[in-house]
Amino acid sequence: MAATDPDCLFCKIVAGDVPAEIVRRGERTLAFRDINPQAPTHVLVIPHEHFADAAAAAAAGTGLTDEMVREAHEVAVADGVAESGYRVVFNTGSGAGQTVFHVHAHVLGGRGLQWPPG
Repeated sequence: MAATDPDCLFCKIVAGDVPAEIVRRGERTLAFRDINPQAPTHVLVIPHEHFADAAAAAAAGTGLTDEMVREAHEVAVADGVAESGYRVVFNTGSGAGQTVFHVHAHVLGGRGLQWPPG
């Protein structure tokens, strides 16, 4: 059984205890629409297993971050933004805007995305 945090919002979404608009469910990942979208496509890709941030997930050495990026691409394809372009963002730490400490990738697309962000 994968590690979970009983107080983590995203662990509760994975468990089905908190509702979310699910767009993809993989063996190790779940993708759902952000409740406060910043672009027409704004989907979060999370692992079923709890890791505090992207660095922790990558350090585990299980290929999970690779899988999350592959899933992010599949979300972009399904939402029709893959060809026009999309952004995948991992916020790591509160100073970078991470508010839920369960690793998640934001998939953003469907409008022009300014650079630099934020």
